Amino acid sequence: MRRSGKIDKMVQAAVLFLAMSLFCLAGCREKEITPVSRSAFLLNTFVTVTLYDTEDEAVLDGCMELCGEYEALLSKTLKTSEIYQMNHRKKGQRTFEVSDKTAEVLKKGLEYSRISEGAFDITVEPLSSLWDFTGEDPRIPPEEEIEAAVKRVDYRKVSLEGNVVTFADDDTTIDLGAIAKGFIADELKAWLKEQGVESAIINLGGNVLCLGKKPDGTPFKIGLQKPFATHNETVAALEITDMSVVSSGVYERHFIKDGVNYHHLLDPATGYPYENGLVQVSILSACSVDGDGLSTACFALGREKGMELIESMEGIEAVFMTEDGEMTGTSGMAAYME
Repeated sequence: MRRSGKIDKMVQAAVLFLAMSLFCLAGCREKEITPVSRSAFLLNTFVTVTLYDTEDEAVLDGCMELCGEYEALLSKTLKTSEIYQMNHRKKGQRTFEVSDKTAEVLKKGLEYSRISEGAFDITVEPLSSLWDFTGEDPRIPPEEEIEAAVKRVDYRKVSLEGNVVTFADDDTTIDLGAIAKGFIADELKAWLKEQGVESAIINLGGNVLCLGKKPDGTPFKIGLQKPFATHNETVAALEITDMSVVSSGVYERHFIKDGVNYHHLLDPATGYPYENGLVQVSILSACSVDGDGLSTACFALGREKGMELIESMEGIEAVFMTEDGEMTGTSGMAAYME
């Protein structure tokens, strides 16, 4: 039976459509994007940014430049930074006008200082500068020096009105190390979105912030580090989309002397590292600055009070790990754990 011309044309169209589809599929395979990554030692840690939906190296260049700009603004050791200049102010000079970004970080730092009732304190600089946890021959500072430094720590001696910072005395100094990386991670994420990036991971020395999800639509998997592990071992994995994971622990910067682990999480009330049975606190939040501030604040508060604080907040979860390896999560954390 002879086919009509109309049917022949339909067959030809179908064949053409199939050929074009195969061509497009082949082309898509050829154009699959390979993730690109860049690492650098900035912010006194290793910074890594990985892009999953673009291979544009210029975007990575921009990320590293942005980190450098914020380090120049917020570092307590760079002489040109606003924090350094305030900390080394002349006697009697109490008021400073700072940039918008510095004011934003200070506002967040003061907020978490108040929430934790000083367990987290941005004026801990006299103590944090007294201890050296990463030197070749770390030592315990003399007791009289610790006692003198403790008297200088009190966040209530710093006030912020708009961009104006006022100190109550000449002895109060600031260290934003416990919250600055989270703020910078959020700024990097915002900048990446402006560049059209929709899938990326920002890692600022353990402060991990995910932009979107994987290109295939699945969540990112972020491991929680095993404390004191010699390799990149994890104790659990979180499946997250467009969120941040920040951990604070006694294994990050520390030294052991006479069987005692001296770590960088200092108690402003005593001047010595906290001893509350915790080894790590991990915070899951939308904004990394909140995770950064809360991971330190909750470690300082201890497991019970820290759990209570997180349970009172919307959209934030936490995992607390004790010295015996026990892990306790807030009520909503199980939904993210593998």
